[in-house]
Amino acid sequence: MKRFYKQVSIEPVDGGHAIRLDGRAVKTPARAELVLPTIALARAVAAEWEAQVEAIDPASMRLTGLANAAIDKVAADHDTFVRDVAVYGETDLLCYRADGPEPLVERQIALWDPLLAWAKARYAIDFVLATGIIHRAQPAETIARLTAAVRDIDPFPLVALQRLVTISGSLVIGLAMLEGAVDARAAFDAAHLDELWQAELWGEDWMATDARDARRDDFEAAARFVALLV
Repeated sequence: MKRFYKQVSIEPVDGGHAIRLDGRAVKTPARAELVLPTIALARAVAAEWEAQVEAIDPASMRLTGLANAAIDKVAADHDTFVRDVAVYGETDLLCYRADGPEPLVERQIALWDPLLAWAKARYAIDFVLATGIIHRAQPAETIARLTAAVRDIDPFPLVALQRLVTISGSLVIGLAMLEGAVDARAAFDAAHLDELWQAELWGEDWMATDARDARRDDFEAAARFVALLV
C-alpha cells in the first residue's frame, strides 16, 4: 500500500493515546482504533508511520504490529494467550542441560542457573533439571504459579511476552525480561547458547547467522515494546 498521508499525530483519548494520519484514526487489521497505553509507545509507533516513504512496509513496523496483536488478538482472547505462553513452563529451555562437553555444561550453568535462581526467588518455586531432551515434568505448584503470573499480565505486555518466549523457548527468560531482571542482549544470547557454542566450534553458516539475526531483531523489538510500556 502506498503512503497516503502527509502528517502523523498523537491524540489523547479514553484509555491512552491514539495515532492519527492526517487527523483520521489509524485502525488495526480488525478495525479497532489503534490506542496505545503510554505516550512513549505512542511516539514510537507514530515514528514508524512517519518513517514510511513511498510505500508502507509492515515488516518495518514491528511495534505497530505488536500493538495491533495486543488489541485484536490478546485482548479479544486473553485466556488462550495465557495458555499458549504458560505451557512453555512445562518444557523450559533452561531446564534441559547438555551432558558434555564440560565447557558447554559450565557455560549453561553460568548463564542459565542465575535465571532459574531469579525465578525460584520471585515465584517461590522449584525446577526439575534434565540432561538431554527427554521430557521431565515440572512440579505442579511450579506450573500453577507460573501460569498465575502470566494470567495477571495485561494484553500489551502479554503480547510482548509471547514473542519473547516463543523466540527464546523459555518462559523464565520472558518473565525475567518483562520484569527487567535481564537485558535483551544477555537474554537472547542465553537462549541461543547452544547455537552460539556450535558456531564457535565449527564456524558460522551465513544462513543460520541471517536467521538468528532476524530472530534477534524481533526479540529486541519485543524488549523495546516492553520498555515503552513503563
